[in-house]
Amino acid sequence: MIPDHVKKTWNEWALEGLVLISIASQIVLFLLGNLRKHNPRTRIRISLWCAYLLAYAVASGALSIITRSALDVCNTSRPISKYEKLNTNELMSFWAPFLLLHLGGPDTITAYSLEDNELWLRHLAEVGFQSGIAIYILLLSWPGCSDLPLLSILVYIAGFIKCFERIRALRLANTENLRDSMLGSPDPGPNYPKFVENYRLKKSQGFNLSVEEVPESQYPVNDTHPEVRGGVIPEAYALFQTFKRIFVDLILTFEDKDKSQSYFCQLKSRDAFLAIEIELGFAYDMLYTKANVVYTFVGLVVRVTSVFILLMVLVGFCFLCDVDEYRVVDIAITYLLSGTAVIMEIFSVITMLRSDWTDVWLSQHKYSRSVFKLRFLKQPRKLRWCGSIAQLELLSVALEEKPARLLTIQKFLEIDKYRVKHRYKTYSQVSNSLKDLIYNQFQEFMSDGSSDPKALCNHKGSFSLRKNECDDLLWSITEVEFDQSIILWHIATTLCYYSEELDNQGDINVCREESKHISDYMLYLLVSYPVMLPIGIGMIRYRDTCAEATRYFKESGPVTDKVVACNKLLEVYCPEVLPSKVKGDRSKSALFDGCRLASTLKEIGKTKDMWKVMSQVWIEILAYAATHCRGFQHEQQLRKGGEFLTHVWLLMAHLGITEQFQVSQGHARAKLARS
Repeated sequence: MIPDHVKKTWNEWALEGLVLISIASQIVLFLLGNLRKHNPRTRIRISLWCAYLLAYAVASGALSIITRSALDVCNTSRPISKYEKLNTNELMSFWAPFLLLHLGGPDTITAYSLEDNELWLRHLAEVGFQSGIAIYILLLSWPGCSDLPLLSILVYIAGFIKCFERIRALRLANTENLRDSMLGSPDPGPNYPKFVENYRLKKSQGFNLSVEEVPESQYPVNDTHPEVRGGVIPEAYALFQTFKRIFVDLILTFEDKDKSQSYFCQLKSRDAFLAIEIELGFAYDMLYTKANVVYTFVGLVVRVTSVFILLMVLVGFCFLCDVDEYRVVDIAITYLLSGTAVIMEIFSVITMLRSDWTDVWLSQHKYSRSVFKLRFLKQPRKLRWCGSIAQLELLSVALEEKPARLLTIQKFLEIDKYRVKHRYKTYSQVSNSLKDLIYNQFQEFMSDGSSDPKALCNHKGSFSLRKNECDDLLWSITEVEFDQSIILWHIATTLCYYSEELDNQGDINVCREESKHISDYMLYLLVSYPVMLPIGIGMIRYRDTCAEATRYFKESGPVTDKVVACNKLLEVYCPEVLPSKVKGDRSKSALFDGCRLASTLKEIGKTKDMWKVMSQVWIEILAYAATHCRGFQHEQQLRKGGEFLTHVWLLMAHLGITEQFQVSQGHARAKLARS
């Protein structure tokens, strides 16, 4: 069935092709493994996913071909020339340990997703099996007619080190292992039987006793500025060592809260969010890279040793092997294998030295980056997060502003509905104004002694509405589901945003712009990542609302301008006839309920600062969504560039606004006192 010349070509060039693909996949993994940490673009994740899958498959296929070639040479009965044996066996066998090196993977990525960490035993079995094949290849090629088998032993050492690092990193990032490593020693508490025995003994001796409780001393507040104490990065690392427990749904204590609050109360909003970025960077490294294994002093020594080993192999191949006895293509591939391995190891060392982990190590040993002489190590430029949030506007989708291309093909592939979300998705930078609004509102809520800081976890906007005496709007929060509340307030925000003239007053304009940004971001989460929000039927409500808006604009004539579209929608609403009475409950559309909310807001805006109220409501909605998203989902988003919702969630935890502070006080220290 397959022509002979195709078979011949495959037999001659299959191994070379697979080795080149393996090299390419390692380069992609190395470059994009770090890039996805701060870049949310889908094409990066797709490229990384393809390279991640290829890395295992291609290395395994190439090793099987090398094994077959080595066996053919060993089992053949005809005489084999020295040239043929070297060409088909020893040089190809020399490639085997490099493929083992590829199985170990670069330091920048061990797991594509959290599920890879959970399947670390499967990875161990696969790597163990392929390592056995590689050793078998070494035995088949030993002792050989050249120095290649001896050189390959050095590469085997480096390859085994890389594979060990990868499996250990996967195991350490496993959820069960993470949780076990964060649990302290069991705490039985004060010895109650001994205390009672002592009490009864004293009573029997005639003492008149009472039991008094000794209050536990509070954690002393450190008023020293973070920069004086050693810098933001070491402080963020210290906090991360405590607060990483919330990623695996463990509880925190009041001491943890006091320490964190004493630190964050001294920070401005941008510095607080910077500390959160650094902590989430550590979390990403812990879950998806070899940082826990490699980013240590021992890891640095091992990595430098690997560089020297691979350099020795490259130099040894240049001077000890007679390259004239091999094909030019094979020689080029061998140099490419050795060269890329050395270069990637060197860049791994540089990446390690530029990382936040190095800053932590230097701080712990009373050093600073001034010990480095090179500028790119002394003042490294670090990208920890993209600093942007995705935006999705329902009005743009309803107006069909971006018609689909090749719609027939998309429908055939059944990706047309999926593509709609990406076609209308845009990005907006998280401004310092937005950080100020969020941080100041959290601080204000905490300073209000009349309410428990944890109460904000259960408010969805009602607290701000009651504080601003906007009880007429409470129905949009308390009488509807959370997903419906998001759609209602998104519609109302969009209508108010486009239907009023731009106000040049600074504070009002800031609240207006940032309310719109949070509104579009929350709708994006509702449509693209509903698992990050409380359980509901948000996707059904969104689709029904879009369908009704699209139908209305088509029936009203061709509408392309957003201002005209918003004014038309506002004209439809009639206070005497509620939408729910006309539409019933079958359709989950919230379009004209959103118009009703917008009309009420515009009436309130005549006497109050409407946009200030809206910004406060949206921040509460954002906070509610953040605290009701499990740590596992926040972890998942780190591999996609990170979500702003995760930053808000961790910031709230540091400020004590979380339900995971389950230990409100320490042990009851009791003593016996004479009455």
